[in-house]
Amino acid sequence: MDSELLKLKIPNFIYRIAQFLEILISVIVIVAIAVSLYAVLVELHVMSNSPANVDMLTEFLATAFTVVIGIEFLKMLSRHNMSSVVEVLLFAIARQMVIEHTSAVENLIMVIAIAILFTIRKYLFIPGLDDKKPTSSKKEKVAN
Repeated sequence: MDSELLKLKIPNFIYRIAQFLEILISVIVIVAIAVSLYAVLVELHVMSNSPANVDMLTEFLATAFTVVIGIEFLKMLSRHNMSSVVEVLLFAIARQMVIEHTSAVENLIMVIAIAILFTIRKYLFIPGLDDKKPTSSKKEKVAN
């Protein structure tokens, strides 16, 4: 009887530790996003003093995109669904295309990757699989 009880308690204990660590990482990501938001504001101020500098615009966009990706990553950690994973990947690829100076072949590969992600999101993604709570329409179908 004790070994069966341990077999049930140990995985539950490990799961709770994993949840705690995930929350801890989320808090750390929130702090990093807050610091990065400050950096975006500082870069905006510096850029306003010399608006003709194109390199400053590139740095500003890189920082802003990084903050957006961090926010999407935080949402992915909190939501636990496939939609947020696809959104993070979309933003990461878009950032790479806009900020980095890539070749035509690399740009083509990134456009194809984005098209594949949109296709997955539109045709292969089933939002109902991520829902933890049944919707009212599901309850009505079960009742009938």
